[in-house]
Amino acid sequence: MSIEMIPDSTAAPDDAVAMRRKAFVDAARELFFANGYAGTTMSSIASKVGGSKTTLWTYFPSKEDLFAAVVDDIVAQYGDALAIDLPLDEPVPDVLRTFGNLLMTKLTATPILSLFRLVVGEAERFPHLAETFYERGPRRGKARAAIWVGEKMVRGELRMGDPMRAVQQFTGLCQSGIYQFAMLNLPESRDLDRLRGDVDAAVDTFYRAWRPDD
Repeated sequence: MSIEMIPDSTAAPDDAVAMRRKAFVDAARELFFANGYAGTTMSSIASKVGGSKTTLWTYFPSKEDLFAAVVDDIVAQYGDALAIDLPLDEPVPDVLRTFGNLLMTKLTATPILSLFRLVVGEAERFPHLAETFYERGPRRGKARAAIWVGEKMVRGELRMGDPMRAVQQFTGLCQSGIYQFAMLNLPESRDLDRLRGDVDAAVDTFYRAWRPDD
């Protein structure tokens, strides 16, 4: 994947240090996506930027640290769903529908899909990559949503249970349709109407299972 297909790093280039760091993160992202984690070396990243490994090491002591920076950068750009407002005074289905649509729009964005494929492809050889990705992305968003779900349970708007399990079930339902095609880069993944339909179905199924008993 060409780096031109991805928005620039979110690092603010307000000085030479920030600009240099940005260049290393952008170069690493392009090379990780093109060659995989194992196939990318610190030397190749430094060479692409036009610097030395010694300079690169002053910013990132290891390739793992650089990978974590790439994850953070992509999450910062596409992780709106992790910070979306989840109002407690609005009906559960309405909030979940808004959250689900934003979540799936972001999860099917090319950079997020590329990052996920990279992590899955390297997870067996480099399990720490999967841990880094999950901790800095999905876990943050699910933990925040679980707080909202837990409060809705306390208020009696959802039946009592494990809030995190409920969130995992909802996000799993959202990802059960078009997302599967998107992961495989199939043409069906471009059907945005169907993506919204997947979210509507997820909300309906989830609420049927978790709404309070009459």
